[in-house]
Amino acid sequence: MEPENNSSEKVPGCCSQRWLLAYIGFFGFGVVYALRVNLSVAVVCMIKTPVADFSGKNNTWNTTAALPNDEGTCVAENEKASHSNDRAEFDWDSTTKSTLLASFFYGYIVTQIPGGMIADRYGGKRVLLITMFLSSVLTILKPVAARTTVILLYVIRVLLGLLTAVTFPAMHAMWGRWAPPLERSKLTNVCYAGTTLGFAFTFATSGLLCEYGFDNGWGSIFYITGGLGVLWSIAWWYMAADTPSKHPRITMAEVKYINGKIEYNTDRRTGPIPWRSLLLAPCLWATLTAHVCNNWTNYTLLTNTPTFMKEVLKYDIEANGVLSAVPYICQFVSALLAGYIADYIRLKGWLNTTRTRKLFQTISFAGAGGCLIGTGYCTCEERSLAVAMLSLAVMFMGLGRAGHMVNHVDFAPKYAGLMYGITNTMATIPGMVAPIYTGYMTPNHTPQEWRNVFFTCAGFDAFGLIVFLVFASGELQEWAKDSDFNIDIDIDIEIDVTNKNEEKNPSKSQKNGEIN
Repeated sequence: MEPENNSSEKVPGCCSQRWLLAYIGFFGFGVVYALRVNLSVAVVCMIKTPVADFSGKNNTWNTTAALPNDEGTCVAENEKASHSNDRAEFDWDSTTKSTLLASFFYGYIVTQIPGGMIADRYGGKRVLLITMFLSSVLTILKPVAARTTVILLYVIRVLLGLLTAVTFPAMHAMWGRWAPPLERSKLTNVCYAGTTLGFAFTFATSGLLCEYGFDNGWGSIFYITGGLGVLWSIAWWYMAADTPSKHPRITMAEVKYINGKIEYNTDRRTGPIPWRSLLLAPCLWATLTAHVCNNWTNYTLLTNTPTFMKEVLKYDIEANGVLSAVPYICQFVSALLAGYIADYIRLKGWLNTTRTRKLFQTISFAGAGGCLIGTGYCTCEERSLAVAMLSLAVMFMGLGRAGHMVNHVDFAPKYAGLMYGITNTMATIPGMVAPIYTGYMTPNHTPQEWRNVFFTCAGFDAFGLIVFLVFASGELQEWAKDSDFNIDIDIDIEIDVTNKNEEKNPSKSQKNGEIN
């Protein structure tokens, strides 16, 4: 179908097709993270051995407050007896459980680069549709697989890693075709903010489903999250398109606006990849380094915050679950604000794209690292301060969404999917190593041991900050340009102002908005 042809129509804003793509992407990535972390919560209800926290390191439910004793250390006010889960079905040991959770990353690290290449060349819509639908179906099959043999559950976890690994590169490839330069921070941040709420929502609701859900409680977690994924896939098939020109319900004004701002011909398939120039680009390595360093801190906190709150801060299981989600709600807010503020700074001409990306990444790394150093000195006597510092650290990490996270689309929008696949492949390694490192560093679960864990995160943040400051760039690279494609990008005019100029000078607006 052809787009609606109305050349005199104003370019739509929040209800435009590019923003609808961001909104449906928001829910989609919420589902992606629900499919990814649902086993982490459900396994507590599945295993017969009682588990005290999300990491499964304690066999008793500690539902008591923590009080300092005469020596300044915290002890439980009282302890309840071990709580057995009469709806659990499996006798898996801790090794089986840990391997099941880790098996996701064995697949996740494999397909990101090829997924990004396919999405760059053929479009991200079908890539996302196929992978999300299959991931959702596999999730629905998890209860059957678990009751048949644990080996089948291993296989499903690896397949889920293989499939969901391509979602971010595929979406980045689409933003390379849909996001005008001065809207990239806002659009991508709204889209990817769904991951944070997906994590918080899954952790908040899974406990209730374990207790009150159908199919022994834990089974309902997989049926519901998988069902949401199937429904999202149907909505995605109807609402999304690979490029603006291929969207059946977009206005011609929006097509001209987007294609008149994107730095290459979005309707042409990506040709041969300039591998040498790409791999030797300092900006790629700066973004890759920042991505890896950010993910070290991210995966350390994502997998170990509940354990830290249990072992050091002595929070009971109910408070633990709620408080572990608080930092990610803070990150959701900071990520959205970062996108809007970053684009506003560039729009006003206060800073160019390169300096804007460096500014937000500097604040992100410096703020997170500083807060984690402070957290390392907190004991259960200052546990409210510790939660506040952790929340601030994760909040500062959200500002990186306007830094390294969107940077691929700045310097190589034509290869954004491949770029993200490369950096996220390397950034997956911390997800495999950081939890093991944390366990190795905290054998006795003391505050001093956890301090070293947080100091390590701060060290990664400092290194990533230095490399990104020196080598990052937000400028379109020569090797990422179309040699026969000319474009006039006016970076100082907002959409509304552009609309007014089009009304006053239609000949000029038609020239700038022409589809090449």
